[in-house]
Amino acid sequence: MGLTDRARQVSDDRLPTHVWVGAILRRCSTEGVPATVVHRGERMGGTVMVKVFQAGAGCRLMGQIRNIDGRLGWYRAHKEELVPDPEADALVARAVSRDPDLWVVEVESRDGSNPFEEM
Repeated sequence: MGLTDRARQVSDDRLPTHVWVGAILRRCSTEGVPATVVHRGERMGGTVMVKVFQAGAGCRLMGQIRNIDGRLGWYRAHKEELVPDPEADALVARAVSRDPDLWVVEVESRDGSNPFEEM
């Protein structure tokens, strides 16, 4: 099996975290969506939490999870639909204290979409 064949077998969800996050940030930048890493986790295999900020509405925190088949999915990290920004920051701080390997990315989104769900 050649290098190109092996490369085709590797799916996007198996990319090192820092590469995957960097690709999403570049895409956000080209689409004019403000996004930034607020905590860098483990470069190769850290999980990701996304703080989606909607001006005037609040925030939604989405955590990365894998289903039984190993497919990437997202769960809401709080019960409410949206939480105030300071509450979201407190939830992020608690999550990072439990898992220092966690990556946290903050995105400003008018419609509340998570750009990581699209990739």
